[in-house]
Amino acid sequence: MSESTDPASPADRIAAGYAFTGPALDLGALLWDGRCLPDRQIRVPLSMLNRHGLVAGATGTGKTKTLQLIAEQLSANGVPVFLADIKGDVSGISAPGADSEKVRERAADVAQDWQATACPAEFYSLGGIGTGIPVRATVTAFGPVLLSKVLQLNQTQEQSLGLIFHYADSKGLELIDLKDLRAVVAFLVSDKGKAELKGIGGLSTVTAGVILRALTAFEQQGASEFFGEPEFDTSEFLRTAADGRGLVSVLELPAVQDKPQLFSTFLMWLLADLYADLPEVGDLDRPKLVFFFDEAHLLFNGASKAFLDSITQTVRLIRSKGIGVFFVTQTPKDVPADVLAQLGNRVQHALRAFTPDDAKALKATVRTFPNSPYDLEELLTGLGTGEAVITVLSENGAPTPVAATRLRAPQSLMGPVDAAALDRTVKASLLYSRYAEPIDRESAYEKISAEQAAAEAAAEAAAAAAEAEKQAKAAEKTARSAPKPDPSLAQQVVGSGMFRSLARSIGTQVGREISRSLFGTARRRK
Repeated sequence: MSESTDPASPADRIAAGYAFTGPALDLGALLWDGRCLPDRQIRVPLSMLNRHGLVAGATGTGKTKTLQLIAEQLSANGVPVFLADIKGDVSGISAPGADSEKVRERAADVAQDWQATACPAEFYSLGGIGTGIPVRATVTAFGPVLLSKVLQLNQTQEQSLGLIFHYADSKGLELIDLKDLRAVVAFLVSDKGKAELKGIGGLSTVTAGVILRALTAFEQQGASEFFGEPEFDTSEFLRTAADGRGLVSVLELPAVQDKPQLFSTFLMWLLADLYADLPEVGDLDRPKLVFFFDEAHLLFNGASKAFLDSITQTVRLIRSKGIGVFFVTQTPKDVPADVLAQLGNRVQHALRAFTPDDAKALKATVRTFPNSPYDLEELLTGLGTGEAVITVLSENGAPTPVAATRLRAPQSLMGPVDAAALDRTVKASLLYSRYAEPIDRESAYEKISAEQAAAEAAAEAAAAAAEAEKQAKAAEKTARSAPKPDPSLAQQVVGSGMFRSLARSIGTQVGREISRSLFGTARRRK
């Protein structure tokens, strides 16, 4: 491949595909025939960033810096951004970048006017684990499909969990935190609750046991921190700063990076919640929010068909709400075909082909690109750090030519900010006081516990009353059957015939003396 001055040369034809008339983000300069061509700029139309995208590549090839580069320019154009910071190295987007010889060299290569610039940013954490404004969801809002995914339930167990949610909704039992769900499950397999679901399939003791054990394991991962109130309002992610720049919301996940299924499913809830709340807006000149889903392969590993259907539908339809989604992963094959088909903007960093599986993944990746004058198998294994193969959607929605690109350098700090500075930023936010402290109001657990306590108290009172009645009857029976006591000496004397005879002669002196001696009365003095 060699460059030509002919306007119809491959390099010129590729560059012509990126000559947009409207606002666009600058990604870098074209690579052709081993050279970087700074006058051939590779860009992506701002209006097409709600058509979703994929940033892929092997570890260490520059995916995180690409996220940072795109996020900075979106913010500068007034578009809010959401970033999942898995490893803790994206927080630097809130601080100006560090000038260096390497940065200046990259800027010169790609004709970039590099200036150290910080973005307005807010930092969040899942349920307050780690540094950030706590993001919580209620169990009801999370829903049975997403919860089944994170609990790793099979299809039958997922359907049973759906019945449990349906029952709780119909009975006004609010499922706010995990203890609420545990209480409802335990009630539905109790003697009193077994009949509640009979008409709609019932809940087996075995399935309930599986769900309860999965909930226990989930809680041991710290999940009880994520569910509760105050529930986070995802519209907070749509804000702009006072200067009109889009706010960059960074979800700090290093504290839970050993629980990938948990945070990936939680991110899906955020996206689904945005989809449910936002109105239809159609095609806009710029997105309302661009959502970057890092480590996306973790979302799809072991996913049920219902979960995959939910993701596919959300990705397909959320575009009309003005939301763009970028999945970030290692190879396109990590993303299901139905989802991949929705991703019109592609930034593919280098791939490795060290093993037969790697070679197979490389060939599969090449097949996902349009035809191009590049030998993509050779190119993808030879790209350097900060270089990528790009194709995006043009302003009329057609794919642009495949372009090997040397990417621009981010203008914010390429690395984490100091922990103390991060903590100060979090606590200075107006949202911190709104969401920092958890609230535990009356919900399913308290209602079921109160009913059980009342039932137990009534049972105890009834048992006590029955026992008292039993003892009273026994006492009455004992009293009736007891032998009469022997009369006392006085009773015997009074009842005798002699006493009656003496009484008749009470007026006599002898009678009076006898009477006095018997009753102990004092003699009168003469």
